[in-house]
Amino acid sequence: MSPINRQVLTLDEFTIQSLRQFPQATGELSTLLRDIGLASKRVNVEVNKAGLVDILGDTGTMNVQGEEVKKLDVFANNQFTGVLQRGVSCAGIASEEMDEFVSFDDDVSRNSKYICMYDPLDGSGNIDVNVSIGTIFGIYRRVSDRGTPVTREDFLQKGKHQVAAGYIVYGSSTMLVYATRRGVNGFTLDPSIGEFCLSHPDLKCPDAGNIYSVNHGNYYQYEEGVKKYITLCQNKNKTNGGPYTQRYIGSMVSDVHRNLIKGGIFMYPGTIEKPKGKLRLLYECNPFAFIVEAAGGKATNGVQPILEIQPTELHQRTPFFIGSKTMMEEMESCLASERTEEKIKA
Repeated sequence: MSPINRQVLTLDEFTIQSLRQFPQATGELSTLLRDIGLASKRVNVEVNKAGLVDILGDTGTMNVQGEEVKKLDVFANNQFTGVLQRGVSCAGIASEEMDEFVSFDDDVSRNSKYICMYDPLDGSGNIDVNVSIGTIFGIYRRVSDRGTPVTREDFLQKGKHQVAAGYIVYGSSTMLVYATRRGVNGFTLDPSIGEFCLSHPDLKCPDAGNIYSVNHGNYYQYEEGVKKYITLCQNKNKTNGGPYTQRYIGSMVSDVHRNLIKGGIFMYPGTIEKPKGKLRLLYECNPFAFIVEAAGGKATNGVQPILEIQPTELHQRTPFFIGSKTMMEEMESCLASERTEEKIKA
């Protein structure tokens, strides 16, 4: 038997070690992150055997977004909700799959200081074709008084108030990546011991990249500034920063995860038919914006930073642009120049 490598930290060991740097810390956030890790391991088991059991396909119902609910979506939502409710560090949750937030109304939960919002299974349209999918989450300190049930205001906070955010990607390997204001760290699930182990310490988003991710099928629905930037990406060559490569999985967790590591930009603009875009501010955009900005990147809705948007509803949508700083600045320049020209023409 080969000796255990004690230089590799598990998620539990890493969070406990981090606690030691803050003697005043209560450990609630670390416990909450470990609970999320537990739920994701349960989901991972079902994702890996989805083709062998009656868990693929649709339930025949629609979620609050008007989208067909996949069976694995329901399973994932139940796992995260159940684990967080049975834990001791979460006062309430909101999920993309549920119409309203849920307050955990027991003595322990009412005295917890955190709430969690999540998309239990992002990219679920890819479940039936075995493409990588994921979970996205954001954690906030509640604004209501501890000892009382959480309120809607606890969930309608700007993204900049997140204390932690993360995602799990269920792919060729299963990874959990989470960020606090101190940085971003990635953990890969070791199936031999059933633990997430630190594999990507202190992740940094490269300042520049050569990958752009966008749905070209909607090209003629985009505003002129977005079209201009896509054309710029297509015309890049070795003398002006290129060539750029288009990569679009259609599973945002996978697309943004790749760009975070390799450098790149992910875009989900508004369209003529859907000017507010498709992605949810609270469950998808805020967590990813927090993670990528903590790693040195940028995220906007094309007008203002994502983390500065004041939410007005639980299932609010927004256009979304996120990625390496240099590429984001190129994109913003294209948007600004086209909007200026449109004003002049008007």
